[in-house]
Amino acid sequence: MTNEASSLKPYKDAKDGKKEQVADMFNNISKTYDFLNHFLSLGIDIIWRKKAINALKSIAPQYMLDVATGTGDFALESIKILNPKKIIGVDISQGMLDVAQQKIKQKGLSEQFEVQLGDSEQLQFDDNTFDAVTVAFGVRNFENLNQGLADICRVLKPGGKAIILEFSNPKKFPIKQLYNFYFKRITPTIGKLFSKDSSAYSYLPESVARFPDGEKFAEITKAVGFSNTIIRPQTFGVCTIYIATK
Repeated sequence: MTNEASSLKPYKDAKDGKKEQVADMFNNISKTYDFLNHFLSLGIDIIWRKKAINALKSIAPQYMLDVATGTGDFALESIKILNPKKIIGVDISQGMLDVAQQKIKQKGLSEQFEVQLGDSEQLQFDDNTFDAVTVAFGVRNFENLNQGLADICRVLKPGGKAIILEFSNPKKFPIKQLYNFYFKRITPTIGKLFSKDSSAYSYLPESVARFPDGEKFAEITKAVGFSNTIIRPQTFGVCTIYIATK
């Protein structure tokens, strides 16, 4: 199953593949990413993250993987709420990982949290390694969504859970109209102002619009090997928490 989001690239005039362009994009915006994330979501992304991680409390994971870890916020929140023995963060952007590394050092968490440069769709870990895998706002950027999700399933232990937090498209009036206006008009303008990379924040609403959210996403998780996926829409359907069990 292919989807439109896989073919969408941040820099339409560049010849590189999506994977390379996504890495370049996040390298470009890494220093302003955290500020803009919280600013553009009005701080609600922090609440979404906490809710998503709380869904793992029942299995008390000790060995975790954070895919597309970026600047490490999702993993750091996992440490605060779940206190696992070890969490590894993987990302294709060295710029984002540099920011994450600074946070790890400042908080003295080097033993508990480590980050690695790597391809989220070709994870360099053995089968059945992790109790839980988390991804916040990352699967939308996969070049091959099915392959990436299948690899997440592969590295999970049987009975393990993948918590995937991703933007979705509100369906109801007037939230749908307000959301589209904010995402397509306001977000690129503010993004350009602060990050100096207008393409990155024009790509964001386009990639969300094309993403197979809700039941379509659950169908993909089932197709790649997950036994069950719970769908929990957040804030009028602006974002969704997916809880996929292997």
